[in-house]
Amino acid sequence: MHRGLVHFPYDPMAYPVGPDTVEVVLRAPARSLIDVQLAFTDRFTPTAQPQVVQMRLTGSGDEFDYYIGRMSLKYGRFQYYFILNTCEGLLYFGQHGVYQSPDRREPWNFGFHFPYLWWRNDGADNPPAWAQDAVVYQVFVERFGNGDKSNDPPGTGDWYATPRTDSFAGGDLQGIIDHLDHIAALGANCLYLTPIFQSPSNHKYDTTDYSKIDPHFGDEKLARKMVDKCHARGIRVVLDAVFNHSGHMFFAFQDVVARGEESPYVDWFNIESLPVRIQPRPNYETFSIDVWTMPKLRTDNPEVRDYLLGVAEHWTRTLDIDGWRLDVADEVDPEFWRAFRKHIRAIKPDALILGEVHHDATPFLRGDQFDSVMNYLWRRACLDYFARRTSGTSRFAHDLLLVRTRYKRSVTYALWNLLGSHDKERILTKCGGDVRREMLAVLFQFTYVGAPYIYYGDEIGMEGGNDPDCRGSMIWDTARWNMRLLEHYRSLAALRRDKPALRRGEVVALMSDGPRSPLVFARWDEMSCLIVALNNTDGPSAVDMKTIREKMQRYAPLRQWAGGRADLVFALAPDNVEVSCMGSLLNLPAMGGAVLEMS
Repeated sequence: MHRGLVHFPYDPMAYPVGPDTVEVVLRAPARSLIDVQLAFTDRFTPTAQPQVVQMRLTGSGDEFDYYIGRMSLKYGRFQYYFILNTCEGLLYFGQHGVYQSPDRREPWNFGFHFPYLWWRNDGADNPPAWAQDAVVYQVFVERFGNGDKSNDPPGTGDWYATPRTDSFAGGDLQGIIDHLDHIAALGANCLYLTPIFQSPSNHKYDTTDYSKIDPHFGDEKLARKMVDKCHARGIRVVLDAVFNHSGHMFFAFQDVVARGEESPYVDWFNIESLPVRIQPRPNYETFSIDVWTMPKLRTDNPEVRDYLLGVAEHWTRTLDIDGWRLDVADEVDPEFWRAFRKHIRAIKPDALILGEVHHDATPFLRGDQFDSVMNYLWRRACLDYFARRTSGTSRFAHDLLLVRTRYKRSVTYALWNLLGSHDKERILTKCGGDVRREMLAVLFQFTYVGAPYIYYGDEIGMEGGNDPDCRGSMIWDTARWNMRLLEHYRSLAALRRDKPALRRGEVVALMSDGPRSPLVFARWDEMSCLIVALNNTDGPSAVDMKTIREKMQRYAPLRQWAGGRADLVFALAPDNVEVSCMGSLLNLPAMGGAVLEMS
């Protein structure tokens, strides 16, 4: 048991949740403990009788159980340890390991230390409160709507032509304005746009001029009009910041090309030798490997830093946007992101700062750089379960628990949970064209912890392989829409909006034991409790509600609802077979699901 016990006195296992309160997480081997208590004192009074609070089980998997608790002290100076109730008696877990009793000789050296609680500006290190309520809609601007054909790039093709890496369809900002009613009716309240600044490509990730809206999209006046119209509908706007690299035609890079050593911008880039060349391979560092059109910027250079911070400040103020999504965020100097956060939050204290990170993003999410990230770890687990179907329910629950406990709670609730994006194969294509799988995955997406993220067109059944195929133009011919799928998205967005427990409530798995068993989990807050059940199989399945109620008794906060009535508030039955809840059985059809509210 000792080897499986894990606690660190910093996030994601110890972090402030108030001016004098720290939330603490303990990981233990699965089913090894009867219960856990948290004992703590002020670190300057180590011999004082400690306060003791009960920790609660917050998640349980095949390998580990996770316990959570809170400790509060004036001045927030904590020394603490864990009291483990095992089948063999009490054990005590401090910073040096597990002992039969706490060290009375040097108590200050026995426990973990959280030296001082810094709670800045009422929790400004945490994501803005609205991030937990977001339903994100991503638009690839060039392919969403062509509202002004007069600004189409030369060579613009047919709207529905097969997308190529070098093709243009004519999408622009006016096209977004024209279709804001669709976004609002869908239930999205956060619009994320791929880059809108001047660039020669359709994707705009190779910026030529950071100070100018791409003329094929519109101008600054139109961009502000779009933001204002979004705000009037209760939709926040997040723009894409491409600061890891510029485009080949960026003024500073072109100055180096033209003037070599005499250019004042030569240190803005990692150039191996001069003159600059692109053949047989670039002699300068680029995005990815030898992408000559995207020279990497030296974001550790003070001049580059000041220039890019000026860009971000200008557009945050001028357009009144609500946040930035940071492209290739893990390859930019962390000191730059710290300065970026300070500058943007000084302008707009509730601005969202979110990074593109495909792996564990812990170093970026400690409150000094990003608020959140695109949750690719969650996406992988979902694709394995719903789309590829290579993992069973128990494995899926295990993967979810690992992702959910990777970051502190405030971050976890603000993660962007994506199933598709402009860089990845569309979710319906990933599901082999089986709409039932997408619908079940989306039901999970909208009822789980984190912000649901919709890639434009997924809601109407668009398909597409990897880039550039996933960047097809939005279908505006409603005769080609999967209306049942669209209504599914709309209904789930409404359910999430109407049930605060789905946005901010706690979560725990109640049934996940077996590769093909239904997945059942609870979402609850102080006011309500919802039970979500998913059947990810090709045959009907039943959930024994008596067993679910018994498992709810194991979690203290759920006991008050365990004996109540279960009312069906949402049902997914793709094969037109009704979901029924009769007696103690919840009957789910193949690829079906349900949301029950306990009363």
